[in-house]
This record gives sequence, structure tokens and C-alpha cells, in this order.
Amino acid sequence: MHGTGFSVLSKGISFTRRLLSGGSWKHCGIQKRHHPPRALPTCAALLLCGLAQAGDSQPAQISIIIDDMGGQLSAGLRALQLPGPITYAFLPHTPHSRHLANTAHHLNKEVILHLPMQAMGANKLGPGGLTLNMSQTQFKQAFLDSLKTIPHVVGINNHMGSLLTRHPGHMQWLMEEIKQQDNLYFIDSRTTHHTVANQLAREFKIPSRQRDIFLDDDPSLAAITQQFELLLKKANKFGSAIGIGHPYENTLTILSQRIPQLKDQNIKLVPVSQLIYQKQTNRLTVENKPLPAPLGTKNTL
Repeated sequence: MHGTGFSVLSKGISFTRRLLSGGSWKHCGIQKRHHPPRALPTCAALLLCGLAQAGDSQPAQISIIIDDMGGQLSAGLRALQLPGPITYAFLPHTPHSRHLANTAHHLNKEVILHLPMQAMGANKLGPGGLTLNMSQTQFKQAFLDSLKTIPHVVGINNHMGSLLTRHPGHMQWLMEEIKQQDNLYFIDSRTTHHTVANQLAREFKIPSRQRDIFLDDDPSLAAITQQFELLLKKANKFGSAIGIGHPYENTLTILSQRIPQLKDQNIKLVPVSQLIYQKQTNRLTVENKPLPAPLGTKNTL
């Protein structure tokens, strides 16, 4: 409880104490109006209760995206059992993506397209990937073909893309196509600090945000725990934060343990769409500053 809320509550407590100790309405700065004597403590108690509730802080919010869904059935099914409104990002043209996306939708989980984009390194892009050497027509068709392979899609984020996301022309092509779809949002996974993807999305007035924390660049239990704490720290500082992980065994273990504890930490897990579309009215909202490339990626993803 800080600032104005604390000041208002302090004044309310002082006012209530005067009433309960026999002070008059006049002494509290209020004109008396023939209230029955027994009603005075009740009114004061209700006032104090209301002021205390008004001073309560709203919970910080986090969203968690599980990337690389669709390639492995067993890992994907385990990921879908995570508690709460997790968002799942499905790679196009993968053997289990359609089945797992339908299952996610049935479980009221949010589904997005994990769109492959060319990286700086020699990483294998996979089917449906967007590359620099494509013409605009090829680029558009590859995007639309990938989009059709995943049912129930409400948004898009990039898979790899440390090369492609730094090129404004290709990001403009992408945003033009996203804009033509019905109410899709875009999440910049920020695989490089040179990305312009989120900037272009905003210029096209596409609902968008960027990734704040990678949870499992280092897939060890200790490292994932540390990254999860960083996610909560950023959410508490800015009001909300987005973390991205993968259907790794250690990631799913940590998340299954930590998600049920969020309520006790005054943290709320919400779908990505809620963070993007809602208006935060009870917290100070601060524009996220660009983050450096995540540790260990070296702009190769």
C-alpha cells in the first residue's frame, strides 16, 4: 500500500478513531445530521472496512507461453496438463500440432501459431519457415499455409527469427498479412535485441507485446527456478510480464510446482490475450524497455 492509497487510508483511520472515541461529526469536518447514537460505531466500522479494501493492491499479472508444441505427443500432452490459463505456441506442419491444439482448445487454453523465421545461425528452420530470400508472394503464401495448419489460433509469435525480425521490409509484409486476419495479436519473442517486429506491429496497430523472460535457455532446475523468480520480479515492478518456456521435463516440473503458489504471492496468471487487450487501471503502467538478447542465444535463434 503506497502513495495516495496510504494517505487516504491513514486519514480514514484517524477519522474513524475520532468517531469511536466519542468525537463529534463537526470535529471530523462533517456537519452532524441527527444520526441515532448507536449507528455511529457501525458507520465508522463500515467506513474503515471500505477504506482498507480500497487500499488493497491489485495483483501483478504474468502470462506464460509454452513454445515448440506439436513435434512430440507425450511432452505436449504433459504440457497441456499445467494448471491455469497457459498459452501454447504450435509449430506449423508438425505431426501432432492439430491434435494438441484441439485438445488445448477443449481445455480452454489459448492457442497461438509459433511461426518459424530465419535465424542468424545455421539452425534448422523446419517446414513453413519464412526467409529473407522469399518474394513477397512466397512470403505471404508460406504464412497463410502455416496459419491454416493450426486450429483455434488467436495470436502469433516467432520461432527463432534473429535474422528475419531485424529486417523492417519483411516484418512489414508479415504485419500486413496479420492485419488481414480476424483479431490476431503478435508476440515478439525477442531472439535478438535488434528486432523491429514489435515496433512494426504497433505501427500497423496490431495488438502486440514482447517477451520479457526466457525461462529455460538453461534447462537445469536451478536455472529455470531463477528465471521464474525474475519473471515474478519484473511483473511486480511493471504490473505484468510474459515468460516463454518449452515442453522440457524440468520446465514443466517447475511450473507445475510454482503456478499453484502464485495466489499466495499476490500474482495472477492470465492468458496472453488478457495482458494485451485489458486496460490496467489500478497499477502504474510503465512502457517496457528493450531487453538484451537472452543469455545463451547469441542471436542465433
